[in-house]
Amino acid sequence: MDDQNKNLLVAFALSLMVILVWFALFPPPEPEPAPTVDQTELVPPPATEEAVPGEVTLAEEVAPTAARIGIDTPRLTGTISLIGGRIDDLQLRDYFETTRPDSDIVHLFNPVGSGRDVFYALFGWSPRGAVEFEQVPGPNTVWQQVGDNALAIGAPVTLRWDNGAGLVFTRVVEVDQDFMFTVTQSVENTTGAAVTLDPYGILAQHGLPSDLEAFFISHEGMIQMADGRLTEDSYRSMRNYRVDERERTPASVTRVDENGWIGLTGKYFMATLIGAPGQGFTAVAQHVPGADIYQTSMRQNPVTIAPGATESVQSMLFAGAKEWSLIRSYEREKGIDRFVDAIDWGWFFFLTKPIFALLYFVNGIIGNMGWSILVLTLIIKAVLLPLAWKSYVSMAKMKELQPEMMAIKERAGDDRQKLQQEMMKLYKEKKVNPAAGCLPILLQIPIFFSLYKVIFVTIELRHAPWIWVFNDLSAPDPTSFINLFGLLPWAAPDPQSFAALILIGIMPLMFGLTMWLQMRLNPAPTDPLQATIFNWMPWVFMFILGGFASGLLLYWIGNNIITFAQQYTIMRMNGSKPDIFGNIRESVSRKKGNATK
Repeated sequence: MDDQNKNLLVAFALSLMVILVWFALFPPPEPEPAPTVDQTELVPPPATEEAVPGEVTLAEEVAPTAARIGIDTPRLTGTISLIGGRIDDLQLRDYFETTRPDSDIVHLFNPVGSGRDVFYALFGWSPRGAVEFEQVPGPNTVWQQVGDNALAIGAPVTLRWDNGAGLVFTRVVEVDQDFMFTVTQSVENTTGAAVTLDPYGILAQHGLPSDLEAFFISHEGMIQMADGRLTEDSYRSMRNYRVDERERTPASVTRVDENGWIGLTGKYFMATLIGAPGQGFTAVAQHVPGADIYQTSMRQNPVTIAPGATESVQSMLFAGAKEWSLIRSYEREKGIDRFVDAIDWGWFFFLTKPIFALLYFVNGIIGNMGWSILVLTLIIKAVLLPLAWKSYVSMAKMKELQPEMMAIKERAGDDRQKLQQEMMKLYKEKKVNPAAGCLPILLQIPIFFSLYKVIFVTIELRHAPWIWVFNDLSAPDPTSFINLFGLLPWAAPDPQSFAALILIGIMPLMFGLTMWLQMRLNPAPTDPLQATIFNWMPWVFMFILGGFASGLLLYWIGNNIITFAQQYTIMRMNGSKPDIFGNIRESVSRKKGNATK
């Protein structure tokens, strides 16, 4: 069999095997339904052994009836509850649940009793020594607003609570033009003795999110950066934490010495508690089994307030979309250590990061992600062109050596060691690398998976339109036989259904066709079995990849077309004239011949 055909067969077979094994070993698990919760239980966050332990119970009917302060920025809308001072109602103006014209905007935080996924941020103090729980603000504390303004850019909100025993608590909440909140907590001590308290911040998710995908390629759950060490635990892993003696619940406790953050993340959106750079804290992730609450806490260092003094502590809360340029700017400007790694770059981060950066740059020029993906494909093929050229030259030399190789086989007979030695000697004399032909094709595999990761997890590809009916490149092809490839006004089968595997769209068909044409550059193998495999391989891949993101299929179609043009040009420049139509006729005639046997 022709060496190029061998390389193609090996590469495509390897690709198929990787895809099948991947999905066999890591099938997407079904999201588990959250149990019904009658009341919310928060475990208060003691930062040290001296802090007073205990439990706080929140009645479900409290939050919806509380007085609220509006949040109004160009990118955010929502409210803050005066009960607990919780940030528990937050929507993102720029993002919608679906691509439908009547779609609601994305709700990130939702209060208890809202009928949506309950998720909120809560800040407060834990008591020490002689100070009782009733003397510090808790989840049920009714705060008073100082002033009457809504939270806006340049217009902070100030909350105040007097415990009636000599301690006055103040909380100032600020927000920038994007998704970053700054929370400053202060305590004024009018008593005659020093008081030590522990400031904290909590993110609480009641039950599993309703939009949880639970797909292995995308991380959803706890995310934490502790002095340069990234930790990602799924919701399932949080349920499997060992019970911590001090926390009394399944928990993971990590000491952050200088820089860190902790939060809960989805594929595209997250909420994260961030400590001030250079100031340590204790990061705690835990699951409250009785109430099925997934909770992350930032427990800052204890603060001692002398008699007649006022002390303050500051922290940040990111609550929004994981936009690459935005979180990278926060990382650089606010000193948030490795904040850009909140995006799930995966094992191939050394490829996914530069691939996305290049795609982002190209899209900044073109303004259309579909065309940007095609330009990215062209750039990648241009980078790999020297290898492709060397690969074909090596295969051409291998063809020239066929007579000598056959002679060596005849001389060696059944002596495998002698055959190997003679072959290696021949390769060395003629300066031929027999493995060079596979290298460019094998390099496509990690690039393929890296681009798949980029398209799947980056919010810049979410709902990104291209042309015609392709209005979301992160979703599968919306066309099908049953809607005449988008010409009729009804939807294609659900991508998760069996019908979608058969009634594929126009992009999988284009993928199969371009792969089939690429393989016609060389004559079909003389062996009937190998010829059958070559004939069926494009169509098998067509159905396997039919449910992948349309942006990924667009890349692969462009890759096939550019590869075809490259190989055709290189073959012509090296004295070989591919007989494409002759190879097609030969392939068809062999199919007919096999069918009549």
